[in-house]
Amino acid sequence: MFDFSGKTVVITGASYGLGAGFAEEYAKAGADLVLTARSADLLEATGKACESHGAKVTTVTGDVSVEADVKRVVAAAIENHGGIDVLVNNAGISEIRGFGAEQFPTDVWQSVIDVDLTGAFLYLREVGRHMLERGSGSIVNICSIMSSGASEFNIAAYAAAKGGLRNLTQQLGCEWADRGVRVNSVSPGFIVTEMTRAALEGMGMAEWIASRTPMRRLGELEEITGPVMFLSSDMASYITGHDLLVDGGTNASNGYYQIAPIHHEWNKETPMVGTPYQGVAPRPEWLQVHENGIPGVHYPMPEGLGA
Repeated sequence: MFDFSGKTVVITGASYGLGAGFAEEYAKAGADLVLTARSADLLEATGKACESHGAKVTTVTGDVSVEADVKRVVAAAIENHGGIDVLVNNAGISEIRGFGAEQFPTDVWQSVIDVDLTGAFLYLREVGRHMLERGSGSIVNICSIMSSGASEFNIAAYAAAKGGLRNLTQQLGCEWADRGVRVNSVSPGFIVTEMTRAALEGMGMAEWIASRTPMRRLGELEEITGPVMFLSSDMASYITGHDLLVDGGTNASNGYYQIAPIHHEWNKETPMVGTPYQGVAPRPEWLQVHENGIPGVHYPMPEGLGA
């Protein structure tokens, strides 16, 4: 469907998960790639997979929250490929311990904001300046369904960062529109990758998420790569400042949890303040699997796991 022959695409957070999936699909569509992430080994593996499809690939390790690293990656892209046509601003982190906002640690808040919002802005600024000088370019920010609505998952910093990135998408999509640079975003729901499949299914979270998604299932990797590639392609040449929800109808449903989330009880030393809604039905048996939390996070990893 897409032809990116002769185009250079920069992808952040390209070492695994969605970023690695995006990279390989762009390579199949003929793009040359500049891939960056913090993990050198995983990044090299992604690069080799993309080269097998005929792509010219430059891999550069770096941290999106470090300004010098961002400038180094952008400079390498321009030097090795002559320019940047597409940026997929994908790198991001979250917080899985389930802290309520009233107990959210300041250092964790700052680390999420640094990567998910400030890091994304640094790439927007540096790549955006280059594209404006050339008079053309397309940027796709990876936001989240949490960027346009609340969630029971107790991830205040992530919601704030992704909400900020969504608004930044609208701002820059308008600000740069008359100078040839489009900025859009995709807000995925819960997408299964090889990295997340075992955890989501093993913890019972797949069933939990499906229970509150109108399509009653999680999304697959190929269901997010297509929308990202569309917005970055010439097929979307009259679209800018737009956030595309790819969430199985979650945000359209105006719903919330039906039974009390198990993670509300995970942090015994810093419990939620007040009594949250207990739900309309008892928790099903599959949700009790991790009633004490996440192994290796809330309590020591049991022997034989995590090797």
